Amino acid sequence: MEERVIDLSEEPADMSVRHRQLVIRQANREVTTPLEELAVLVVSHPAVRFTHAVLSGLCANGGTFVLCDEKRMPVGMLLPLEGHFVQTERFAAQAQASAPTKKQVWKQVVRAKILAQGHLLQILRGHDFGLSALAKKVRSGDPVNLEAQASRRYWPALFGAEFRRHPRIPDQNRLLNYGYAVLRAIVARAVCAAGLHPSLGVHHHNRYDAFCLADDLMEPFRPLIDCVVAKLVEERGIDVPVDKETKAALIGALIDHRHMVDGEQRTLFDLLARTANSLAMIFLGKRKKLFLPVL
Repeated sequence: MEERVIDLSEEPADMSVRHRQLVIRQANREVTTPLEELAVLVVSHPAVRFTHAVLSGLCANGGTFVLCDEKRMPVGMLLPLEGHFVQTERFAAQAQASAPTKKQVWKQVVRAKILAQGHLLQILRGHDFGLSALAKKVRSGDPVNLEAQASRRYWPALFGAEFRRHPRIPDQNRLLNYGYAVLRAIVARAVCAAGLHPSLGVHHHNRYDAFCLADDLMEPFRPLIDCVVAKLVEERGIDVPVDKETKAALIGALIDHRHMVDGEQRTLFDLLARTANSLAMIFLGKRKKLFLPVL
C-alpha cells in the first residue's frame, strides 16, 4: 500500500470525507485520496477548512495531522489513540522499562545518529571528520554526551563555521525545522502503530513534550533531511524560501526514496515500523538490539 504525505500550503481548500476517501476541493478541481493510504496530512494555509470526519477518519486509519502557524511552520500534531492490538501490554512494559534498558537503547540511538552524520559528511564533503571513530566510543546512556561533541563537528562541516543550529534563526534552520517536523510526525505514527506511547521517552523527558519517544527514535534519521537542505542551500542559497518546491524536496526525501536494507528495497515507513516494533520487543524483554539501519 502506498503511503502518502499531503501538504496544503499554497491555496485555500475544503476537506471532507466521502466513501472512506479524503476529498480535497481547491478552486475548480477535486482530488481524492484513500484515508488508509494517508500517512501525514500537513495543513499550512490559513484558509483550509475541514470536517470532523477528516480528523476522525485520518486517526482511525493510523494517519497523523500536522497543524502549522501563519509562518507555515508546524506547531501541533494529532495522533491516533489506538495503535496496536496489544497496546495495553506494551504501554505497561514501556512504562516499567528499567533505567539500564533505556540507557542501552539510547547508546544505540546515539551511535547510529553519529554514524549517519559521518556517512553524510563522507558523501558530501569527502571526509567524515572523525565521526565514525567517535561513534565507537559511545557508552551506555552516553554519559559524556558524545552526541553533542559530534554535533560540534557535524554542523560546521555541513554548513560552515558560522552556522548555529537554532530553530529561530531565519537561515537554513527554517528548512531543517520543516523537514524535521514532518519526519517527527512519521516517526510518531510508527511509534503509535507499534503500540507504544509517544510521550514515554528513553532519553527525552520534557514535561511539556508529548512526543518524547518520537524525538528519541528520529535522531538517526535526521541526516535524511540534512542532506536535502545542504543541497538546496548549495543550489539556491540560505535564503531559499520554504515554498512548494522546497517542501516537495524535503517530503520527497522521506517518502519517495527507497533504501536498500538486507538486500531489499524498503521505504522509510517500513524501516521506522521495524524500528518501533524492535523497541517494543526490547521493552518486553524479547530482544536487546534496536533495529537501526544504515541509510
